Amino acid sequence: MDLREQMVNSQTIFEGKIIKVTLDQARLPDGALASREVVYHPGGVAVLALDEDNTVYLVKQFRYPIQRLLLELPAGKLDHGSEENILLGAQRELSEETGLEASEWTYLGYTLASPGFCDEALHMYLARGLTRKDQHLDADEFLDVVTMPFDELVKQVMDGTIADGKTVSTTLKVKVLLGL
Repeated sequence: MDLREQMVNSQTIFEGKIIKVTLDQARLPDGALASREVVYHPGGVAVLALDEDNTVYLVKQFRYPIQRLLLELPAGKLDHGSEENILLGAQRELSEETGLEASEWTYLGYTLASPGFCDEALHMYLARGLTRKDQHLDADEFLDVVTMPFDELVKQVMDGTIADGKTVSTTLKVKVLLGL
């Protein structure tokens, strides 16, 4: 059975600086029509920066939509959407948020944030060979850099203390990749 849905029509109901939201009519596999609300996002990057002592660099920041402080990997949106080189985006975000630069970059693939309503793809990297430079946050960005042993990060991911999707996915990929 062909499970694909086909768009019949689409109406943009919101277009902001980062996201666009459409209300679509889709034809289902059985021929019926259904409404689909879709959020379009330029995509993002997340970086697990790991030093020679297996210390990882995280950022603590307030996340307005959930009204909580979260501990996350350095990350951000791709400023130029699909046209932006994702490695350059990852390098930019790591440098901006932590002041770190890395000489070794390993691409870990991507994860889909919430594909039931959003097309956002988050690209994951492992960064090693770290050197410290100056942090240079965006004007509307306020965060603290936090370090912890990689084993502690894995523990907090597994016990649910850290629940941010990009941090969970990237951490577990690095654990499997490096066998740490």
